[in-house]
Amino acid sequence: MRPVDLLVLDLDGTLVNSLEDLTASVNHALEFLGRSKLSTETVKAYVGDGVSMLVKRALGDRAEDEYTLALELFTDHYSRHLLDRTALYPDVLDFLNHFKAKKKIILTNKRKDFALNIVDSLKIRDYFLDVIGEDSTPFKKPDPRVLQLIMERWLTAPERTVVIGDGPNDILLAKKAGAISCALLNGISAREKLLELSPDICCETLSNLKEEIC
Repeated sequence: MRPVDLLVLDLDGTLVNSLEDLTASVNHALEFLGRSKLSTETVKAYVGDGVSMLVKRALGDRAEDEYTLALELFTDHYSRHLLDRTALYPDVLDFLNHFKAKKKIILTNKRKDFALNIVDSLKIRDYFLDVIGEDSTPFKKPDPRVLQLIMERWLTAPERTVVIGDGPNDILLAKKAGAISCALLNGISAREKLLELSPDICCETLSNLKEEIC
């Protein structure tokens, strides 16, 4: 088992299943613009780099012309519907309670206000020292500087820090900053993309980590 002091966790696809609400808000914007709706599987491939990239990817070739309005439409809809179907994955509370004594941070490429709304409503905020969104610092995943800031603030060495997430950005972030990378294979991102990056730890569920880190 790997000894760790700090757990840095992704939000979407790692702690919460939010894909249906993200898809609904993307399709709300597209429908208003007279565009065809996207399937959940299509939106799934666009998630991970923040709201701006999600909207641009959903718009495709016409992103430049319609981006500003589409972003406003998405943001307004998502702010009102981000908890319609979003829920914790089944083993999250078991995982958080098991590692209750460890320092834990949420690091997401989601806007901080959206992230806080979700973690507050799902009653998990007290498990974490901080919730850091894409607009919290000048840097976002996979820029190693965001993780370096976190490790400096909480006085933790890279080799005692694990980044846990379901996206390539999580694995790249950990590797670039010298931390332990942990790929959650049953989240939003395709598992093949994660395995190609050779993470230090792979797990099917968060509960599996009880046997991997201590």
